[in-house]
Amino acid sequence: MRRHVRGFRSLPVIVGLAVWVLSGQGPAQAADSNLGTWTLNVAKSTYSPGPAPKSLTVKFEAAGDGIKSTANSVAADGSSTHTEYTASYDGKDYPLKGMKDADTVSLKQIDANSTERIDKKAGKVVRTYTRKLSADGKTMTVRITGTDEQGGTINNTVVLERE
Repeated sequence: MRRHVRGFRSLPVIVGLAVWVLSGQGPAQAADSNLGTWTLNVAKSTYSPGPAPKSLTVKFEAAGDGIKSTANSVAADGSSTHTEYTASYDGKDYPLKGMKDADTVSLKQIDANSTERIDKKAGKVVRTYTRKLSADGKTMTVRITGTDEQGGTINNTVVLERE
């Protein structure tokens, strides 16, 4: 597991992950197995660059034909962030609140247990999140690639568990 001691450059990525995690199974419905609250398992996750956050909690709720995602994170340096969006799985851009280096999010269904999220700033792609839900629905693994606020490369694998 990679954990770096230098400044916390991954906060936007972690927050973005939190906001996105529920990129579930098409339009939000009661049957959407992603709805609920998820927490970060730091020990099972890898961060490049690091360090890992102290905590991350994401709540996902049905919202019309899409989802509402609300995330709260505490970085390794103790700073906290609140991020949210409401979006559908149609590939269109929706407002993303609470992130400095991204202002929209788009969601697409890959298969029954996988989705893709793309974050953009002023129309330019900054990160891609590929989410995979475990067969038992208790674990979500998210692969994050792209750049951070300073333009550095991000290559993270983040594991979240259902509360």
